[in-house]
Amino acid sequence: MKIVVKIGGSLLAEGVEETELASDIERIASSHNLVIVHGGGKDVTRICERIGKKPIFVTSPEGFRSRYTDLETLEIYVMVMAGKVNKELVAYLRRRGLNAIGLSGVDAGILKAERKKKLVIIDERGRKRIIEGGYTGKITSVNTKLLEDLLELGYLPVVAPIALGTEGEMLNVDGDRAAAYIAGAMKADVLILTTDVDALYVKGKPIPKLSLEEAKKILKDIGPGMITKIYASTEALTMGVKKVCICSGRGESPLIKALEGVVGTTIER
Repeated sequence: MKIVVKIGGSLLAEGVEETELASDIERIASSHNLVIVHGGGKDVTRICERIGKKPIFVTSPEGFRSRYTDLETLEIYVMVMAGKVNKELVAYLRRRGLNAIGLSGVDAGILKAERKKKLVIIDERGRKRIIEGGYTGKITSVNTKLLEDLLELGYLPVVAPIALGTEGEMLNVDGDRAAAYIAGAMKADVLILTTDVDALYVKGKPIPKLSLEEAKKILKDIGPGMITKIYASTEALTMGVKKVCICSGRGESPLIKALEGVVGTTIER
């Protein structure tokens, strides 16, 4: 099987060493083709604050919350994501005996995106506003050749969510959606999106299983903490991924249990 795993930034910030993710990754990689995509937003925010750059977050009318990325924020984002977070994760996996190799979506044009010229946001008064798009991108294509080649050679690719724009500029792209697009382009069997909660909750109740159509219908009932993951899930399934699992990255064998449908929320076509 082909499997793509997104490791959430909250898990990385709190210490992936404290989880059983590496053991699960080792088990999965031993018998399946595995690609990892990681987040790291909390580390980006922490470094911004440390150097006196106030992080700005915006919310779209649909409820998507994202980091506003001006040029200075982009520089910090690239430094932290492709440098600190990516290399720390790769080093950790290699200490565990895994043949991990760190990449960003810029390398070999893995992720290409169109820069958003304008953003429609909801301001603090609840009104719609149009602002400059900054350096945030919408993914337009994925080049999987390098990833496929590395898998064939026995490597475990670990990808930071940075894309190449149409003018050769680097762009901030959402990690969940980057994982979804990579999974879709690779025609992956499974996409696993890890987070810091144990499942999708709707009106206070955990949802163990959804169809693609059911997932699309409940988007309006989901808060900003999970809406991007559900939207990424529907994108991945529409692009050909067979199954998406949303689960906590903590606990005993979180990835293996998610694959088995024991924990988290499973969404299938």
